[in-house]
Amino acid sequence: MLLFSLLTSDRYPMPSSRQVFLLIALACAALMSTALYMEHVMKLVPCYLCIVQRVFVIATGVVAVLAALHNPGKVGIRVWGLLTALAAATGSGFSIRQLWLQSLPEDQVPACGPPADFLMDRFSLTEWLPMLLQGDGNCAKVDWSLFGLSIAGWLLVCFVIFILLSLLQVIRPKRAI
Repeated sequence: MLLFSLLTSDRYPMPSSRQVFLLIALACAALMSTALYMEHVMKLVPCYLCIVQRVFVIATGVVAVLAALHNPGKVGIRVWGLLTALAAATGSGFSIRQLWLQSLPEDQVPACGPPADFLMDRFSLTEWLPMLLQGDGNCAKVDWSLFGLSIAGWLLVCFVIFILLSLLQVIRPKRAI
């Protein structure tokens, strides 16, 4: 309750919604840079769910940068905030799915599937997309962690922060002057 009263109080200056959306967009760009570094320099191969989560990091960043460039009024800020939160919430759902797969006992982990590019070359969109969204045994493997959190765990933390920042724009929009 105290946090809500601080967020809705005029005594503490808040950054403008434009600045918050720009911060979200820059954070998404940093996340994608990190993902590409891990893939191409550290040679970590992204699983199906990692690829899907990247799509939603990009979607969240694109919506946020459009909101920052648009610099709408209060109603527009609320709409952009909801769209940004929706993109981040969808991405967080896939992060949760991957964390669930990673928590399964080894005998319950689904079988590993072929690489994503193989699926896309051999199957139609309606066949490979559900496989990609569901994940497989490769998604249960933890190749990297920091402070006990896997990549999916850190992405979930980031998505939750994006959701909170976006919903803050819905609750208390502040137009840049």
